Amino acid sequence: MIEAVIFDLDGVVVDSEQVWDEVRERLVREAGGRWHEGAQADMMGMSSPEWSRYMHEELGLLETPEEINETVVQRMLERYGEELPLIEGAVAAVRRLAAHFPLAVASSSNRPLIDAVLTRAGIAGLFDVTVSSEEVARGKPAPDVYLEAAARVGVEPARCTAVEDSSNGLRAARAAGMRVFAFPNLRYPPAPDALALADVVLDSLDQLTREAVTG
Repeated sequence: MIEAVIFDLDGVVVDSEQVWDEVRERLVREAGGRWHEGAQADMMGMSSPEWSRYMHEELGLLETPEEINETVVQRMLERYGEELPLIEGAVAAVRRLAAHFPLAVASSSNRPLIDAVLTRAGIAGLFDVTVSSEEVARGKPAPDVYLEAAARVGVEPARCTAVEDSSNGLRAARAAGMRVFAFPNLRYPPAPDALALADVVLDSLDQLTREAVTG
């Protein structure tokens, strides 16, 4: 019996992966670093300590990981302040499920970004719990952020449904022992082996209903 639903944020609620890509690429190029095509895919699902260290060590930014993290988060907040790219059907899906389940967020985004997105979307009050992977030991594909979200919401992982879009997110949710719904990211589609871990693949968030979650 499913008793809670745990949402990823980026790629499920907000269409932000390309925003992250643009912000980090621009910062690397401004600093004369070594941006490459695989950088965004490498960083998807990483916690902020992990991706800021990656930008420092692999992409050649001279600033400390802490300084890199602060700059990227500030630029992301500025972009969200200009326009919040909500995914079609996301707010409706959250409102629909909140009537029947406790909801949580398990996200690789930083705490200020999670709070900004949910507040601007008008759905912050519908989530019982939000967890950033910067608050746990390891980012996705490790299961830590999902396990922490389940623990905080007070539901066994096996009684949770996770909604994810990316390879690392799908792997994290499966490793946590949850029922996994995939809503594949169109710009950065999950690898076939990761998508195969999903119990259900959604074509639209309109399909994310109480009946689908419990079925």
